[in-house]
Amino acid sequence: MAINTANVATGCIVAGALTVLFGTILVFVGPLIIDDQIVKNTVIDPKNDLSYTMWKDIPVPFYMSVYFFNVLNPKEILKGEKPMVEQKGPYVYRKRCQKDNITFHPNYTVSYKEYRRYFFEPSMSAGNESDVVTIPNMLVLGAAVMMENMPFAVRLMVSATFRTFNEGAFLTKTVGELMWGYDSKLVDFLNKYLPGTLPSSGKFGLFAEFNNSNTGLFNIFTGKDDIRKVHKVDSWNGLKKLTNWGTPQCNMINGTAGQMWPPFMTKESTLPFYSPDACRSMELVYQRPGEMKGIPLYRYVAPKTLFANGTDYAPNEGFCPCRQSGLLNVSSCRHNSPVFISHPHFYNADPVLLDFVQGLNPNEDEHGLFIDIHPQTGVPLNVSIRLQLNLYIKRVSGFIETGKISEVVMPMIWFEEKGYIDGPILNTFHTNLVVLPAVMEYMQFVFIGLGVLTIIVAGLMHRRLKQNYVTDC
Repeated sequence: MAINTANVATGCIVAGALTVLFGTILVFVGPLIIDDQIVKNTVIDPKNDLSYTMWKDIPVPFYMSVYFFNVLNPKEILKGEKPMVEQKGPYVYRKRCQKDNITFHPNYTVSYKEYRRYFFEPSMSAGNESDVVTIPNMLVLGAAVMMENMPFAVRLMVSATFRTFNEGAFLTKTVGELMWGYDSKLVDFLNKYLPGTLPSSGKFGLFAEFNNSNTGLFNIFTGKDDIRKVHKVDSWNGLKKLTNWGTPQCNMINGTAGQMWPPFMTKESTLPFYSPDACRSMELVYQRPGEMKGIPLYRYVAPKTLFANGTDYAPNEGFCPCRQSGLLNVSSCRHNSPVFISHPHFYNADPVLLDFVQGLNPNEDEHGLFIDIHPQTGVPLNVSIRLQLNLYIKRVSGFIETGKISEVVMPMIWFEEKGYIDGPILNTFHTNLVVLPAVMEYMQFVFIGLGVLTIIVAGLMHRRLKQNYVTDC
């Protein structure tokens, strides 16, 4: 009987040792298994049902909220007084994105065009598309600045043309007309006799060229040969680099297409991406860790240098001619129109910009942009991109319409594009990337603990048997 008990104790010690060994192996092998699964599931491959579907047809609702800066004193502005604006909105649109013409290539890249459509959501909006708003007339004030250095006689002639078509310095239209286009005899005239003058041949609207359009032909890496390259842009519209900026660095097409990033990110990682709408590459930086419904995340935000001028931040010199920091001059890719992009309400910009316009109140919570990323997979969990469209206006001799307008960068609209993962997709994401890895991690220590406990119990049994044997002798 004692011999059998001794054999059992010895067997338990061996089993416990093997269990501890297995648990210890899991400590080192477990993370490698998890990382391998992440690599397999983040490669752009139709066989990866969840990740491929998320990439191909963004399965979460995405919304664009638009805010107009309604001009309160247009007559006074023409007399040289400070502009006064009030924010109107949001006017919310559901954004639907879908990739088409998806083609995989032998060099581990995939090309596609992404089409976007916008649908007005009255229940989420603070008004209707029939609301009336007054904003600067881009056709008139933009043309005046663009033609400032042309012969005086030409300026007089163009000004007379504006008056012929009853076009003034400010425009009062409905939200729907300003967004998607309105009938204008001047626009019809320009499209007929000066084709190519306007960005589109149809109606003129701030977002007319965005609806029912695509963002160009992207060619990105699938990650099959190197997961560190997944989602990174290889070329856009056949270009490896841009041509509209002043330096090679500013003309670089860096990062991803702005929807997903390579996995295994650290706090030192950045979020570079190319934006066709901004005509440039941009880069967000790590701000802080966080959590979304149990899923760990890193929050990335725009650094203050993103729209800094070349004087304050030398690498941005190629984006000039510049004005104050906080403004990006996009005239070179907007038909030379004096258009500037900034953060809403001139957040993170030179404070002097706020002195020239009354009615702006910038703050980070409402006007800062951010992307919350799951660092292990590079998948965005929560996104809020906020940008403002501004028009540089001034008095230009020869253009009667400009009156005595003071030189000012005038905010016109700002918009927020936001979306977040929720529902079944979030639950699947949570199960595969949080619960299962956590279970594997706990199992490592369960095996080690169980093995150690088995060894201790078996050791005590063996010691008691030895004591009993000595007593019997």
